[in-house]
Amino acid sequence: MKGTGYLLQATLISAWWLGLTLNEHFFDAFQFPSIGPTAFKSFLLPDLLIIALLSIIRSYKDLKQLEYVILGGFGYGTLYCLNASILTGGGYLSTTVMMLGLGYNLFLVFPRRTFRESESESFFINGLKTLIQIVCFWGISLVLFPWIILKSFNEVISIQDGISLYIGITCLTLFSLMGLSSAYAMVKNGKGTPLPIDQTSQLVVTGMYKYVRNPMAVAGIGQAISIAWMYQSVSILIYAFIGALLWHLVVRPIEEKDMETRFGKTYNEYRQKVSCWIPKRKK
Repeated sequence: MKGTGYLLQATLISAWWLGLTLNEHFFDAFQFPSIGPTAFKSFLLPDLLIIALLSIIRSYKDLKQLEYVILGGFGYGTLYCLNASILTGGGYLSTTVMMLGLGYNLFLVFPRRTFRESESESFFINGLKTLIQIVCFWGISLVLFPWIILKSFNEVISIQDGISLYIGITCLTLFSLMGLSSAYAMVKNGKGTPLPIDQTSQLVVTGMYKYVRNPMAVAGIGQAISIAWMYQSVSILIYAFIGALLWHLVVRPIEEKDMETRFGKTYNEYRQKVSCWIPKRKK
């Protein structure tokens, strides 16, 4: 599972630098004001050697030391980009990508610390924590990130009129309701919250979980696609696709292994009956 995560990381970094090299518009989207392109390109070899190459090696060799070296590389790059954004007042897309990469590598290095059961079984307390989580997560992933993407690629920040708007709003509403109802089921029946570090102590198989195993992930991807449709933005659509790919190939297997450890046979039977993304037809 980790191997797939590191291999995917190496692929995305290599593809990113290829895009920077071949497409001037793509390159400009990641630039910092007042910092010349030569300074930016000077990170090519460090990225390819310290992060991409070592990620490839780690995908085939289970070496914990490499994980720390790669994590350190992301930490240094993130601090550099964060400082550059503060000094120049721009380059927010680069800084955002590096911060996401740092979080991703922290997850890969310390996966067990990511999953902890909630210490409270109170419906009110878990409900309040879930509400805060949803507001913060939706605000960042569905408002802030899309705005940064649109701004960085100089796309028009205006919602399309006509049928596109109605389709987008309808889909966004339906997927949002799906996410909210799934969160409610986790709080009520799971005695926890959707956040992995404050997760449920009971296996949830009610509500939307009767039809797909990961309705909140389906809802999140659907929300991002709906926003891409409303803005007619290919960049946001790619953002949604990469998020779905990372979740499906890296996060999901680690999460399911944790579920299997905690719930054993009950979870395995549930996983055989209910699919991950698309509801199974009843026989």
